[in-house]
Amino acid sequence: MTGSRAHTLFSFGTLMDERVQTALFGRAVPTSPASLAGYTTRPLKITDPAVIAASGLDVHLILERRLGASVEGAVLRLTDQELAAADAYEVDDYTRRRVVLSSGESTWAYLDAKPLRPAERIVVVGDSIAYGRCDPQGGWAGRLAAAHIAGNEAERRLFNLAVPGSTLADVSEQTPALLAARRPDTLLVAAGINDSAVPLAGSEGDAEGDADGAADFARLTGSLDALAATALGHNARLVVAGPSWLDEDRTRDYEGLRFTRARALALRAFLRSWCEAHHIDHLDLWEPLRERTDLLVDGLHPTAEGHRALYEHLDALGR
Repeated sequence: MTGSRAHTLFSFGTLMDERVQTALFGRAVPTSPASLAGYTTRPLKITDPAVIAASGLDVHLILERRLGASVEGAVLRLTDQELAAADAYEVDDYTRRRVVLSSGESTWAYLDAKPLRPAERIVVVGDSIAYGRCDPQGGWAGRLAAAHIAGNEAERRLFNLAVPGSTLADVSEQTPALLAARRPDTLLVAAGINDSAVPLAGSEGDAEGDADGAADFARLTGSLDALAATALGHNARLVVAGPSWLDEDRTRDYEGLRFTRARALALRAFLRSWCEAHHIDHLDLWEPLRERTDLLVDGLHPTAEGHRALYEHLDALGR
């Protein structure tokens, strides 16, 4: 194990079993009791024969958010290789994400792979598209709120705090002060198209970089890092959504800004890469509006039907 990093992993199920540990890691790993606040569990049917053989069970547990609840378990201390073995053991319904234990310690845990499915209290932050501009029903976020709350009106909430014109830098600065009163378990950041825009005045250098605009988005790392820290500080799951497709021919001069598909695609690739590197959920909203200029009011903002298409796509990915 020389040169291997040490990792902590919260387990509340079969990974606490020494027989499973020995099968996966070749040893019983060091563990200590731990508690995870804000969660409960629900059963999950397992069909993978290898997982059933290792655990002896065809029903495992999966975490679900519940304000005021807690799950008792243990923290496992693993090497790089053992953490990779644990990842391979978990079926596709699970994904590894950061959580905060009742002790205040940050650790890995396996959560539902569909990030909005286990959520109870969701906060949405972003720009005018997330705000729901051009749709009297509140856009994709309004439709998500209606469906989410209808599932359990007594317990579920969705707060849409998006502000038209916002960039990720704006969102990262404004969000920390907004969360405490809402008690979110999920922070849904709509990474809008504003972060790919180029001011028309004095933008020659930026315009030339449209084809490989990913380098221009390096500055967004700090904003995303700050949002990840803010979410973790509230034991909320960070979910990054967007951007959506745009009609370049109609958005080249929009309120003093220039938008191009090349820069939007570079933003999309940057967001995906950052999320993968940090084990953060990314919900890609590009495809539902692709080549559907009829679903865009001005080449940028979706119509009501465009928002419906975004919601249905996001709902399928996230819930």
